[in-house]
Amino acid sequence: MAMQVCMGAMLQCSFGAAPSSLVVLPTNQVMASSIPAATIMDNKPMVNIPPFGMCNSLANPTVASATAAALGVLTPMPCIPVIPAPWAAGSPTVLIGNMPALDNQSKLMCAWGGVIQINSPGQATVQIP
Repeated sequence: MAMQVCMGAMLQCSFGAAPSSLVVLPTNQVMASSIPAATIMDNKPMVNIPPFGMCNSLANPTVASATAAALGVLTPMPCIPVIPAPWAAGSPTVLIGNMPALDNQSKLMCAWGGVIQINSPGQATVQIP
């Protein structure tokens, strides 16, 4: 069984230089281990998904232009996530506010090609199917 993801979960982007921490606003008033529980719709950049330090993706226009200016030497630039869709999968049976609950096996795609995954769910006691 997967673990329920909640506020403070540690995230990592495949093109990011540093991990980040998930922010879950307590609007649904559902808790997991006394911490606000996340849904697949907790995917808003800068609100729920903070930056991952520096971005290494050439699909990111700022990285591409900095790399071109450096004559082809990859030049990372500050990460500004662009998230076009909700977290993929989530829990098919557990709903929070009519949205699937977020589990630690879910993935999130960035428009710049990065795959955001959950390294630590933020709590260790609540499991969801």
